[in-house]
Amino acid sequence: MLTFGNSAGAAAPKAASDLIKDTSEATFMADVIEASQTVPVIVDFWAPWCGPCKQLGPALEAAVTAAKGKVKMVKVNVDENQGIAGQLRIQSIPTVYAFFQGKPVDGFQGALPASELKTFVDKLAKLAGPGEEEEGLAEALAMAEQMLTDGEAADAAETFAAILEEEPENATALGGLSRAYLAIGEVDRAEAVLNGAPAKIATHVDIEAARAQIALARQAANAGPEAELRAAVEADPTNAQARYDLALALHASGKVAEAVDELLDLFRRDREWNEGAAKTQLLTIFDALKPQDPIVLKGRRRLSSMIFA
Repeated sequence: MLTFGNSAGAAAPKAASDLIKDTSEATFMADVIEASQTVPVIVDFWAPWCGPCKQLGPALEAAVTAAKGKVKMVKVNVDENQGIAGQLRIQSIPTVYAFFQGKPVDGFQGALPASELKTFVDKLAKLAGPGEEEEGLAEALAMAEQMLTDGEAADAAETFAAILEEEPENATALGGLSRAYLAIGEVDRAEAVLNGAPAKIATHVDIEAARAQIALARQAANAGPEAELRAAVEADPTNAQARYDLALALHASGKVAEAVDELLDLFRRDREWNEGAAKTQLLTIFDALKPQDPIVLKGRRRLSSMIFA
């Protein structure tokens, strides 16, 4: 199993005692001001006799623990640390302040529901940028993509699968795993991966791109002979079916730009042919490519100019 952000021999994840601690007037500077230079620190002002404090404290601790080190929490008993409470003008409890880089950046008073606490903590976590886990995940995804580019599809599949063990709803990894199986030639398996995508990510752009590539791969398996189809088009430029089939054959042989040109020509000649098949095929090709691919950018411009002419 991949452990993002940890190399061999690295320290184990921080214990809860390191993320959540009690502080005093003697340690407040170190626990809050200095610690907040690198990670946001939430300060919970409470007292043993405060009912709402007993509700808020555990819920806030749970939200901080779930953030996995992106945020820390410090608890201040105002009965025992009246000097801190006075300096920060704490007038009622529970009161929560959040510090980052030595300064208060957010806060609230009273108990909040768990959903609002999660939002509060998640917002603070973003202040310090991506943590080690996110950076490790990004590196793993980039590594898997490079493997796929280098023709190491089996290794790429293993890496994408490992990422999905950590994050089952990672659309980029799921789409990558499908594309890796497709590169190996396992079209049915590639499609099965996408069919099992969680509903939350089923329409993600990376999933749709993989679906488009599978559709094109199935078409390629049945593509006709390019030379014969080209001859048929040259003999009769109005033969829409021959031109469409030629585009499929060109794409199957890796001549994507030429395939797009043929489909655009077909759309220009008869946009309604076969229920708009030329436009549908163009959009499938565009979806299968990266959004900034020159073929996509140029093709979409030309298609739009024809549609709105």
